[in-house]
Amino acid sequence: MHPPKREVFDVPAMTNTDNKGFVRPVELYRATPYGLYMSRTADHPRFHHLESWLLPVLGLRANIFHFTDGHRTGQRLYLDVGRFHGPDSRGRWHAVDWYLDLVDVPGTPLQLIDVDELFDAHAAGLLTTAEATEATEIAVAALTGAAADGDVQTWLEVTVGGRLDWRNGS
Repeated sequence: MHPPKREVFDVPAMTNTDNKGFVRPVELYRATPYGLYMSRTADHPRFHHLESWLLPVLGLRANIFHFTDGHRTGQRLYLDVGRFHGPDSRGRWHAVDWYLDLVDVPGTPLQLIDVDELFDAHAAGLLTTAEATEATEIAVAALTGAAADGDVQTWLEVTVGGRLDWRNGS
């Protein structure tokens, strides 16, 4: 069991540091009153580009992975549940991933995954009861909100009060 993944989004330096300490250049950051957008290339075998919105008020990070051929062709959004905040005094944003994830495939209900990881992390003392409870409440709010609005992207935008623009215009 690994500890919660932590990332740094250094807007002034135009870098993104992942939980293993790898620092990657960022093509674009855009700060809004409701969150931070990031677009960067990826050196991953399954995807070549990553777009993310950190949405602190929702406890979510919405991602679009631009997959290489043959990998997760139907997935639109991948939502990480956790704590996201910024900017700090140096202009950096911070993310702590609380294990739960939601997968959006158009035409199907939003899917909650990695529930076992949340329970294992709590049992291992890597998450407090309060954090595990908050993670569950965030996931339930996303599931019910997306179901009520008929689409997770619509629910995200209505809830934060602004548009989540992506590279491809969706």
